[in-house]
Amino acid sequence: MIVVHHLNNSRSQRVLWLLEELGLPYEVKRYERDKATMLAPPALRAVHPLGKSPVISDGGATVAESGAIVEYLVEHHGEGRLRPPPGTAERLRYTYWLHYAEGSLMPPLLLGLVVSRIPGPAAPWFARPIARGIAKGLRARFVAPQIERHLDFLESELADRDWFAGPDFSAADVQMSFPLEAAAARAGLDASRPRLAAWLARIHARPAYQRALARGGPYELLR
Repeated sequence: MIVVHHLNNSRSQRVLWLLEELGLPYEVKRYERDKATMLAPPALRAVHPLGKSPVISDGGATVAESGAIVEYLVEHHGEGRLRPPPGTAERLRYTYWLHYAEGSLMPPLLLGLVVSRIPGPAAPWFARPIARGIAKGLRARFVAPQIERHLDFLESELADRDWFAGPDFSAADVQMSFPLEAAAARAGLDASRPRLAAWLARIHARPAYQRALARGGPYELLR
C-alpha cells in the first residue's frame, strides 16, 4: 500500500491528485503545520531527514520531492498512462514541465512570499517603515517583473494546446498545479491571462482532483 505523508496546504496535495488519476489505492498519514511558523512538524523527520512533505512510502521505497514522486508513480504504477510516448516532442515537453515547475517557477513565487513577510510582526516596530521600503523595492524591481515574465511565458505556451505537454492531460499538468495555484492565490494570476485561468478551471473540474481534495482536507491555496 502506498502511504502519502501529507502536510496540509502543501505540495503533497498534487500527489493525492495523481494517485486518484491513476486509480491507485493509498493511505493518507496527516501532518499539520505549526500555526506560528507554518513549518512542517518534527514528526516528518522520522520519515525523511529533511522533515518536509511530500514523501511517499511504497513497500521498501521512500521517495521525497514532488517531481521525483510524480516520476516514480508514473514509472512504477502508471502502466503507460499520463505521460507521452518516448521519443516524441510531447515527451520532451512533458519532461521540461516536470522540472520547470519547481526549478524555475516556484523560486520567484517563494521569494515573493518571503518578501511580503519582511515588514511583518517579527520585525521590531521601529524598523518596520524601513522594512516596508525594502520589501516594496524588492517587489517592484525584482519579484514582480520575474513573476510577470513567467506568467506571460506560460500564457503563450497554452496558445495552441489545452495541456502543457500537448493535446492530452498528463502528469506534467499535475506537477504544474501547485505553483499556478499559488500564483492565483497570491501572485496576480487572474482573468487577465485567460488561457491559464481556463487551465486552472479544467484541472479543478476533474473528478480525480475533487476526490483528492476530499481525501486531503482543506486546501488554503484555493482561497
